[in-house]
Amino acid sequence: IYMWINFGVLPFWFMLLFFPQTKICKIFVTSVFPFLVLATIDLYLIFEVFKNGFNFFDVFNLYLSIDELINLFSDNNYIILFWIHFLAINLFCGSWITKDYQRINMPKSLSFIPIVLTYFIGPIGLVVYWFFRIFFSKKIDLYE
Repeated sequence: IYMWINFGVLPFWFMLLFFPQTKICKIFVTSVFPFLVLATIDLYLIFEVFKNGFNFFDVFNLYLSIDELINLFSDNNYIILFWIHFLAINLFCGSWITKDYQRINMPKSLSFIPIVLTYFIGPIGLVVYWFFRIFFSKKIDLYE
């Protein structure tokens, strides 16, 4: 599952990078479609984990200490659920960057680095995009 999920999101990212203004990208990437797919996989895995006796109330222990988080990550089921969450959030951020730079008419070349960074390390990619956006639009907007 891990390998298929990782390879499965790559076409979405390639479309964001190389074909962001196509109708296919708008339908399949910057819409709710990829998140419905990832949510369906997530729900299926939660069902399978629940069937195997995983105690979901133990998940809340991760807020108690770093040791509890490490203990939770020792379970492969939780790691794959976390990974799907990570991929979905980063893809959402990459989609938002794509829609935003198109909306403000920023050149596609300026968005390439932030989108790649968002794929690997989401928050840093967003901050880099925000700095590019400030210099491109010549204004700081904290609420958009």
